[in-house]
Amino acid sequence: MNNKNITRKILHFPLTKIIVGISIIVGLFALSKNLLGKIFQTNLLSNDLINLIVNIISSILTIVAYIYLYKYYEKRKITEFSTNGIAKNLSLGILLGAVAQSLTILVIYFAGEYSIVSVNPILYILPALGMAFSSAIFEEILLRGILFRIVEEKLGSYIALFISALIFGLLHLLNPNSSLIAGIGLAIQAGLLLGAAYIYSRNLWFPIAIHFAWNFTQTAIYGANVSGNALSKTLITSRISGSEWFTGGQFGPEGSIQATVFGLLASVFLLFLSHKKGNIVKPYWKTTITS
Repeated sequence: MNNKNITRKILHFPLTKIIVGISIIVGLFALSKNLLGKIFQTNLLSNDLINLIVNIISSILTIVAYIYLYKYYEKRKITEFSTNGIAKNLSLGILLGAVAQSLTILVIYFAGEYSIVSVNPILYILPALGMAFSSAIFEEILLRGILFRIVEEKLGSYIALFISALIFGLLHLLNPNSSLIAGIGLAIQAGLLLGAAYIYSRNLWFPIAIHFAWNFTQTAIYGANVSGNALSKTLITSRISGSEWFTGGQFGPEGSIQATVFGLLASVFLLFLSHKKGNIVKPYWKTTITS
């Protein structure tokens, strides 16, 4: 075996592709946000509007970088960002994310532990809009586009789903006001749901839309903390009290038991539909035996 073949095998080893992809995407996203923040510094625009513009442009650049990186790295068409059916995937994803979050808040409301303090100007949604937009695209590219997709190619859908969901939960342990229970809940409700959404749709638009709608609805509309982070400006200023397991406490409603249940139910349903569509990938050893 010559050096050229050894180099090629190392470069196309799954772990190498994951490390290269994550390093480039994280580096580009951080660099673009930093540079764009300096470019758009002006007294003509509010800080909220500048942050929104920076988040949108840096997110678009991240998508473009992912497409071109893996187009040439893996020498294939990037179907996970195909525009075929994009309107359907985005609308269904936004609907699913918004409904799931609304049901979570509704449970707290009916228990008498959610109340509206004030309704604020519509422009107060801008900080949450920028945060939800960029985090949905950035995290879905890393967790589903790179990690899940590449692991799934070798180990199959279910093992990849478990690994990506576990890592998703572990990463959120680093967030403010997080806990082991919150991390486990996020791994189940969001890690599984977003992975199942990718399996079902075979594109990233669907999980991106779910992720965006979940975060945006939670913080911009209902005024709750999202993953331990609180925004000073939201459309509704709310007050949430009660048991941490029921409300999520300072981590936010996604740390509640009902959020985990709703996310798990949606995940099971999407996996059921994925089975019917034949979208479940078998691990390489079962494919080898079958062939």
